[in-house]
Amino acid sequence: MAEQEDWTGNYFNYFTEVEEHFQKARGTGLFLMSPLDWALVESWKNSGVPLEAVLRGIDEAFDKWRTKKRKSQMVNSLTYCSQAILTETERMANNTPQNAKQEVNAPFSMEELAGYLQQNLDKLDQLGYGQAAASLKEILWELDNHYQDLEALEQRLTVMEEKLAAEVRTKQSEEELLSVRKELENALRPHRGKMTAAQLLILEKNFTDRRLFDQARLPRLSLFYLV
Repeated sequence: MAEQEDWTGNYFNYFTEVEEHFQKARGTGLFLMSPLDWALVESWKNSGVPLEAVLRGIDEAFDKWRTKKRKSQMVNSLTYCSQAILTETERMANNTPQNAKQEVNAPFSMEELAGYLQQNLDKLDQLGYGQAAASLKEILWELDNHYQDLEALEQRLTVMEEKLAAEVRTKQSEEELLSVRKELENALRPHRGKMTAAQLLILEKNFTDRRLFDQARLPRLSLFYLV
């Protein structure tokens, strides 16, 4: 196992922490994660996988890879680490008291949060997603209260994203949806045998949502995209 590090990464730095740790473990800061990798990280975040488990799993996977006498190729995807991360998640769940709750600190000010929400509101309004824009406006009206419980706010924004994703699908043409499906199949093909059916189902949804949001030029609402 890699040398013990400080695992107290901030909750809302989930994506950044994983990306930087994977690059460090891989030994290069120039490597860019693929859309599939980002969808995988999002599936761990949405499933409640602790950041600590992800970082430890990455180290464990690379430690094992380095001990192999025959290395067929460099590790080019986070999917290589998925089983080790699952193992670390189960290990942590067995060793953590049920009532234990990690304190969540905000790496952004209330003013930064207000600017982020207003920016997303304006984009949604311009693109014709009035209902989602109205929901963000309601949040902004009570921002003082929401800032006191960012986990609850994140849950609300996640629900809004899911509703928005469903609306986006209805506006996409068959050709656009088919293009995303083909891209997904090509990306998943080398990794299907290494993941469970449940993992693949979540990954497919997250990948599709990310690509549809990109195609529609829609902003992501989650606070994880603020940092």
